[in-house]
Amino acid sequence: MTMNGTAALDGKVALVTGGSRGIGAAVALRLAEDGADVALTYQGAADRAEEVVAKISAMGRTGLAVRADGADPAAVRAAVAAVAERFGRLDILVNNAGVGAGGPIEEMALAEIDRVLDVNVRAPYLFAQAAAAHLADGGRIVSIGSCIAQRVAFSGATLYATSKAALIGLTKALARELGPRGITVNLVHPGPIDTDMNPADGESADFQRGFTALGRYGTAAEVAAAVAYLVGDEGRYVSGAELAVDGGFAA
Repeated sequence: MTMNGTAALDGKVALVTGGSRGIGAAVALRLAEDGADVALTYQGAADRAEEVVAKISAMGRTGLAVRADGADPAAVRAAVAAVAERFGRLDILVNNAGVGAGGPIEEMALAEIDRVLDVNVRAPYLFAQAAAAHLADGGRIVSIGSCIAQRVAFSGATLYATSKAALIGLTKALARELGPRGITVNLVHPGPIDTDMNPADGESADFQRGFTALGRYGTAAEVAAAVAYLVGDEGRYVSGAELAVDGGFAA
């Protein structure tokens, strides 16, 4: 996107967690397309992370891949510090990294509960905490939630829904806390999105598709477009909000 011949995010630096694939990769590439230099974190797929960085570089922007396990608080803080040191600033944080979990509540082992809450709840909090020290006034924080945080249409999603619903409180409280600095904080709730983790031709695809009003899966690019709006100049008066990109799942 350009404004008066200038890319909308020219001169901005973004950090996208979990940016090596799926929604995270689409967000990283969209922000680079809009003019930002983009750092992304990954946990294990270094080759895929570097592929995204190469695409960012091909757009004439600077990319950086940083290995960080969201379940490790030290790694989270180190990742933000590495980005701030490399670029000298930070304007945008997109909390995208997350893990899934499904099954009856009585079958959830403590280790799995801890892992999901560590990655889906504690990590976004810690990334925001670390980023707040570096974000320029007028910066942006966007977290990726889930349609299940707004409507749990089937059983077996209690742990995952709990973790994503926690981001609502984080978003609203942080928007209030950082608002005096002109920093906006928002939450995007994707519905069923066609990624390698949840493909539109997967075993449960028809089941999930049936809960949407539009009767189809969304694309990672459609989620990225919503993020781009929120971090761009046109989204400067939107804060503490939940934006559903879910094909009417919560309708």
